[in-house]
Amino acid sequence: MSEQLSVPTVFDGPQVTLEDMLAAREDRSRKQTELLKTYKSHSLLCATMNIPGPIKNSVLLSRAFERVIKQVKGTLAGHINFEKEIVKKTGCEYYLISDLAANDLKKSMIEIETSTPLGRLMDLDVLQLIENYPKPISRQELGFPKRRCFICQGEAKSCARSRKHNVETMQAKLAQIISENL
Repeated sequence: MSEQLSVPTVFDGPQVTLEDMLAAREDRSRKQTELLKTYKSHSLLCATMNIPGPIKNSVLLSRAFERVIKQVKGTLAGHINFEKEIVKKTGCEYYLISDLAANDLKKSMIEIETSTPLGRLMDLDVLQLIENYPKPISRQELGFPKRRCFICQGEAKSCARSRKHNVETMQAKLAQIISENL
């Protein structure tokens, strides 16, 4: 897209509550456990978007999500044993079971998260079943640096925890990234 999309255009969707988000997280955790117990010797990718504020899904957010998922599918062609996409008001979710080793899958997802602007808006979490529980593979375990904030380039989790940037600033930056890359 060549023209700058407005924040209201990008974030034109239903509002969600904290309770909605907590229920979605719980449901996601249950799905992850079920999939990993079904596909015991495989790795799981769980993809969601990092979207600040009370609106987690819209036509344009879904389009950005789909663009990244298309790249994921291309990267993992031949190594996809199961996939499912779920669209909710709390955001899009994508589950993929792969025969790739968890560390190799995570490295591929880090490449997507860091090499593409829309990838920076995603959480491409890789999990494996350890002692009957889903265990995420961290970037640091593989020698990669922590994720950077897309506003100030500081440590993303630190900025989120301290609420360094207000929702309006973050939404404006997301609208810019989406405008420039859809």
